[in-house]
Amino acid sequence: MRIGEFRNDRARTRFLTAYEQTLAELWPGPRTALDLPTTFGTTRVYRTGPQGGEPIVLLPGSGGNALMWHRYIDTLARHRPVIAVDTVGEPGASVQTGPIRDGQDGATWLDEVLAALEVTDAQLVGCSYGGWLAVNHQIHRPGRAASLVLVDPAGFADFGPRFYAWLIAGGLAAAAPRPLRPRLARLVGNSAILEHELMGLMRASMGFRRALPVPPVLSDEELRRLRVPSLFLLGARSAMHDSRKVADRLGRLVPSARVEIVPGAGHALPTDKPELVAERILRAVEQ
Repeated sequence: MRIGEFRNDRARTRFLTAYEQTLAELWPGPRTALDLPTTFGTTRVYRTGPQGGEPIVLLPGSGGNALMWHRYIDTLARHRPVIAVDTVGEPGASVQTGPIRDGQDGATWLDEVLAALEVTDAQLVGCSYGGWLAVNHQIHRPGRAASLVLVDPAGFADFGPRFYAWLIAGGLAAAAPRPLRPRLARLVGNSAILEHELMGLMRASMGFRRALPVPPVLSDEELRRLRVPSLFLLGARSAMHDSRKVADRLGRLVPSARVEIVPGAGHALPTDKPELVAERILRAVEQ
């Protein structure tokens, strides 16, 4: 099977130059970068915040890296240690060397990352694809996560025409002249395109060939295996799934789950409602 990699050295250099510049712009505070060996490649993580306490581990969505959480780092790090992850197989500073074929492989990779960090009580926070990874970790490799916060996670519906149309519209809006983007963001329901630095980094990542699995819909049996406290934050206008149906299903299958459908938000929930999401993360990890 293929692995995620850059098309050539030129594409790699172009991206990594943009990555380091964006990192310096968006995360100017203290941080420790660690490159952790795993079965699937070297994984870059950034640590910040206090030394003691249960860490908040941040997992980005598809096509993203640790920098997608840049607006959250200072707020969360005032309360807990924070570990922001560049998912292996995504455009970032991690380097994939082995294929991730399914959710079980994704769970094994994440467990190896947490083991290398000597973390046994992580507060896992995952957005979209990162949420799917966090759920799979709890299903297949439980024991290192104390709780989950899942921000409009993947794995609850097949990707249909509505979602792909949302992605395409967002991509076109992101390429529009900067003064037009606020209006277009409202029109297409994607506030992420207003993250100008990250949009520049996304353009620099066009030379990266992603080879991670498309998340299949989680089965009832899999969801029943979620035993740790779990908060699901769902965008009321999510293009990925019907949030009300997801909430009803979780209510039937996962007694440990709390579900909040956020009005006025879509799949870009972390940028639609950053203050609300940050507050809910902190509330969840303090319980």
